[in-house]
Amino acid sequence: MRSWKVSPQCPQVAKFIDCYWLLEKQPGDTSPCFPKLNPDPAAHLIIASKVQPFRYSQQHSEYVGAGCHLIYPHKSTFVIDHSAPFLVLGIKFKVGALYALKLTEKLSKNNAAIDLLDSIESVAKIAPLADICWLPIFAETLAQPEKLALLLDAQLQDLVEEAQWDRHSLLVSKILPMTEITKLSVMAAQLDCSVRTLERSFSKVTGFSIKQYQSMNRLEAVLQYLYQRENSAINWSDVAVRFGFSDQPHLIHTIKTALGATPGSYAKKRDLTIDAYGNFE
Repeated sequence: MRSWKVSPQCPQVAKFIDCYWLLEKQPGDTSPCFPKLNPDPAAHLIIASKVQPFRYSQQHSEYVGAGCHLIYPHKSTFVIDHSAPFLVLGIKFKVGALYALKLTEKLSKNNAAIDLLDSIESVAKIAPLADICWLPIFAETLAQPEKLALLLDAQLQDLVEEAQWDRHSLLVSKILPMTEITKLSVMAAQLDCSVRTLERSFSKVTGFSIKQYQSMNRLEAVLQYLYQRENSAINWSDVAVRFGFSDQPHLIHTIKTALGATPGSYAKKRDLTIDAYGNFE
């Protein structure tokens, strides 16, 4: 197994891109074959060989294809088929970046994706991204993350130069650093606008309500915390208090709704992508 994560080097690109990452499963690797991808408010562009297959599944639906594709921000957990060796290069967009980059046509119709079929799209159908997804030009630098970051920065330059900021995206850029404030009325007062204006702009740009975004961030923080601990060291009551849940049943409900498993069941299975591949750091 090979993996790494690196930040963009170009300040202009870094306004829209959170990081670049690589994940490779080699023959003989014993990592889980079907890890789960938990809800994520950020989009990921997956760059892969045009003949490399992929399959995502969710209950009774699945999305099957090959090559490069975009994973939109999504509210549900999906299962990824990683049973065969693979090599993927990923570009993680910042939350709300798709809106400024004019890549949100699908989200504008569906809000943030709930169903699997609304969450994945072939890059061939997204013209601005198609030219970026040419894996062979990156092949010689896959083992040199910083050098590859510069190459990806250059590939993305035209796209980010066409970005457009409107009043909604500008407001959301101010909201995002403040989302630890739980009361929207307090946030609205600090930004000198109404709660309704906050919610309308945030939903338009990100596809989520502010509360949904806060909930996903909290879930991610919980998963990071659990990843660093053995089952025997986990006290669920303490976890509930540490992460601001009203009580342990609230924590159980949140995890079961998001992951389809109770906290105890998840802790035994450890079947998310973070458990399979770590945090790439």
